[in-house]
Amino acid sequence: MNDLKICLITDNTPKALLAKKQILKSFKNYPVKKCTTIVVIGGDGFMLQSLKKYNQYQKPFYGMNMGNHGFLLNPYSIKNLKNNIKKSNEIILHPLEMVVTSHGKITKKKIAINEVSIFRQSKQTAKLGIYVDGKLRVKELTGDGILVATPAGSTAYNLSAGGRIINLDSQKLTVTPISPFRPRGWRGAIVSSKSKIIIKNLDSKKRPVSAVADNTEIRNATLIRISVNQSIGFKLLYNKKFGLQERNLAEQFKF
Repeated sequence: MNDLKICLITDNTPKALLAKKQILKSFKNYPVKKCTTIVVIGGDGFMLQSLKKYNQYQKPFYGMNMGNHGFLLNPYSIKNLKNNIKKSNEIILHPLEMVVTSHGKITKKKIAINEVSIFRQSKQTAKLGIYVDGKLRVKELTGDGILVATPAGSTAYNLSAGGRIINLDSQKLTVTPISPFRPRGWRGAIVSSKSKIIIKNLDSKKRPVSAVADNTEIRNATLIRISVNQSIGFKLLYNKKFGLQERNLAEQFKF
């Protein structure tokens, strides 16, 4: 990365647009096809959108936080930006792939970097059956839904739902119920990243559910298949002081 050429992608917020002006005073903005690094300015949600939109170009992403938590991004700083990018550590994240069958036998496929979530669509609680590697593990989960999170996503919605944080190098996924009524005491499970998870809506007419891959929703889902897609890899760059591995570990020791 001796000849650094950035493609600057910014969210449409006043803070992000101001940062863009500041950065372009010192850096030329190259087209994505000609750059060496994609620099993303925004929050975690915008970073997720940008990763999916531009990953086809097979370039590394260096994010800088102009949102709230900013777990997937580096702190915003244009001082020594070139040097920070050159000396950054690279992490490759493999996303979840969800294949959803909805009413009318329509099948759609989406990917999720953080999590796949299944939510009830109405005032009625969802009734879901959960299979892992072909074996029925939960005959009937009654509640608001369930989510499956990657290690990177385990500190996001999964944590808020009461799920456990898993290390980035654990080769695991976390399966976490959302406000479960039955089984009342079930807190979820940790499974292998090689697992094939199937979630069935047991009462799709009376209790419709939505399947959400990060922030992409498919409504009236009847069957959801979830697995890690190893053929897709997102290359993220982090300052050595603020690495994703360190943040993941730090979250586990917060109290």
